[in-house]
Amino acid sequence: MLPLDAFAKVCADVRPGEDTDHVDGLTPAVVAAPADLAEASAVMRTAAEHGLAVVPSGTGSKLDRGRPVERCDVLVTTRNLDRIVKHSPGDLTLHVEAGLTFGALRAAEADGWGQHLALHPPTDGTIGGAIAADVAGPGRLLHGTARDLLIGVTAVRADGTIARSGGKVVKNVAGYDLGKLYTGSLGTLGLIVDATFRMHPLARVVRVAATTDDPGRAVQAVLHSQVVPRAIEIDRPAGSDETTVAVEAETETPDETSARLHELLGGTPAPDPEWWNRLPEGEILAEIRGLPARFPDVLDAAKGLPLRGSAGAGRLYTTPDDLEALREAMKPLGARVVLVRARQAVRESVDVWGPMPTLPIMRRVKDQFDPDHRLSPGRFAEGV
Repeated sequence: MLPLDAFAKVCADVRPGEDTDHVDGLTPAVVAAPADLAEASAVMRTAAEHGLAVVPSGTGSKLDRGRPVERCDVLVTTRNLDRIVKHSPGDLTLHVEAGLTFGALRAAEADGWGQHLALHPPTDGTIGGAIAADVAGPGRLLHGTARDLLIGVTAVRADGTIARSGGKVVKNVAGYDLGKLYTGSLGTLGLIVDATFRMHPLARVVRVAATTDDPGRAVQAVLHSQVVPRAIEIDRPAGSDETTVAVEAETETPDETSARLHELLGGTPAPDPEWWNRLPEGEILAEIRGLPARFPDVLDAAKGLPLRGSAGAGRLYTTPDDLEALREAMKPLGARVVLVRARQAVRESVDVWGPMPTLPIMRRVKDQFDPDHRLSPGRFAEGV
């Protein structure tokens, strides 16, 4: 039996792969789009029976993250797993399928929910993609990332086994916390099928921006003030010493909070920044992960480079000409530099992740969850 026939027996939406389905230059033999958990499990089990490598995907917007995959026999897309399963306003929880896009979620939230999921990635994408790539947006300073907001997750392991963790209420602590394990795993540990999140009430928001020649002082002033910022974002163009600091805060007194932020930021008031929650444009995009307290030192060490991102949460993005030189400059500051986006040839020739002390543990986890290394093989650090 041809692999395509085997998959067609267990999943209604199956077709041969085409050139437009390629992942890192590899065209899958099969593209499967399961419509429920049972089909997702059957697809993964069928791939295991035939020894085929599987690459999970949502909209495909994050498939260029990590190292290039070494094999892609089956592309499993979650586009049919796009439902809002249950919103429980009284419990402040939301249960959704992994293929739901953030655009669809925002449209539902705008329909009088009075609550929101505090994940606002810079690109649309899917819920599952945001978990797998660990993207959060500016609000990570106050509300955290998917690791913090996840209270339950359902995933299918490489052999088709269904794994569930957590529950459907905020205080549920049943089972192992697989949500933290799957966050940032880039499809190397399983296919995320659905997730339950903690929600937050909608609040009045004030955003104030100012261009200053002392951004370090401005950031620390806000962090140590009585204002509770939801986000502190910065933007510094390439070759410039001028940095715009933008602060977003939830408040009951918008006029008072706005005035206080202007006082704290100093500098010249700027309009609502167009760059807010947008990644820098460039062929190579790197993320600097460091302590917020070392933010001024990071600015100096990356002098001349464009910088944008969450100064308050220690996540900044830049477009370096020399990735290794940037890593060397950040090493004394205890900051890591991870390659986020680049063409395939670059990701094949450089160390995407940089030094990872936890690599031995990651190898053991990979061997436990995917002993044959068939899930997005080679995508994580050093081929994990």
